[in-house]
Amino acid sequence: MYIHSIYFTQRYKMQAVVQKWGNSLGIRIPSAYAQDFNLRNGSTVEILQDQGKIVICPKKQSLDDLVSRITDANRHEETDTGFSMGNEAW
Repeated sequence: MYIHSIYFTQRYKMQAVVQKWGNSLGIRIPSAYAQDFNLRNGSTVEILQDQGKIVICPKKQSLDDLVSRITDANRHEETDTGFSMGNEAW
């Protein structure tokens, strides 16, 4: 199983309240964590149990997942970056 780890220079310690959500229980992810892990509404995460702890891991998106979200509305024209300055061959 792949677990993506991110290490911070500053560690956060926050509390969350477990609340009923339909037939399940849920917690809110503090905004600091959501920003650090680039989580948005609808993001997919993996939840696992590890030595008596609940671990929530952001799921890394595949290129196919990202490309499938391209639409005519969010597609842009090519960007001209000027003349090549190194050994690029276009």
